[in-house]
Amino acid sequence: MEIRPGLPLRKAIDGVRLTIRLTPRARAERIDGVRTSADGTPALSVSVTAPPAENRANEALLLLLARALKVPRRDLSLIAGTKSRDKMVSVAGDPATIAERLTTLLAAK
Repeated sequence: MEIRPGLPLRKAIDGVRLTIRLTPRARAERIDGVRTSADGTPALSVSVTAPPAENRANEALLLLLARALKVPRRDLSLIAGTKSRDKMVSVAGDPATIAERLTTLLAAK
């Protein structure tokens, strides 16, 4: 499967990079879908119940993504945006498989 345009991810050497827009202290943990940022790039909108203090929201984000994409938590790492709502997450693995799982997840929304 080829990575579909409009998805908030791009291929990397070791897997993919996901662009995320995180909302901490939400009522529920969920993936809300794809939204377009002010500069026109797509970002995956994600809400977590954890507060942003002490890196708790970032860890909740990585755990939620690991469950949703059906990959081990160790395959995800936050590579940009530790103190921002806009983040970049690295997901190790086959880019086609990850893109397919994300597409299926977003189609259910």
